[in-house]
Amino acid sequence: MTGPVLSDAQINALSPHDRQDLIRRLARPPDELLPPPRTVPRMRRWRLTVVIGSAVALIPWTVYLGLTLPDRHVARNWSVTWVGFDTLLLAMFALTAVLGVLRRQLLVLAVFTSGLLLLCDAWFDVTTAGPGEFWQSVGIAVLLELPIAVLLISSALRLVWLTAARLWLIQPGTRLWQVPLLYLDPGELTRPA
Repeated sequence: MTGPVLSDAQINALSPHDRQDLIRRLARPPDELLPPPRTVPRMRRWRLTVVIGSAVALIPWTVYLGLTLPDRHVARNWSVTWVGFDTLLLAMFALTAVLGVLRRQLLVLAVFTSGLLLLCDAWFDVTTAGPGEFWQSVGIAVLLELPIAVLLISSALRLVWLTAARLWLIQPGTRLWQVPLLYLDPGELTRPA
């Protein structure tokens, strides 16, 4: 077959619903990409079990730590811990910059991770600040770290939304939490949330 089946003019004339239907029909079938169909639900259940089990186990552990940890503790490798964390943060910022310049899909993960690490950095900077450092740490967190973290995380979420909207998988106005996983079969994408 030579030439496109539909011209640009014909595609532009399609309604959003018809475009969405066409994209779904042209998408590579999940069975070409995923393990055997009987394996996928088992893998999903296993992963969800690990995540849910971890969350449940973390509740009593957090309560235990809250009740038993001292307010003060002398830490070994304090400088290694902070330099290591900041090196990781620097590496994620560099990766985010490179993926942003190259316009690669992995940018979504890198930018989200950079924002999350920056939130962690702000939290630990403030909560571990020594005498005379507290207000400086709060100022840096409020004026720099938190706004940049919010910008990064919201950018990642916006990219996920834009990708789904661009592929006609969601309608304008759809909230991000309603966006389905994109590898699902077309029947699952049309089910109500």
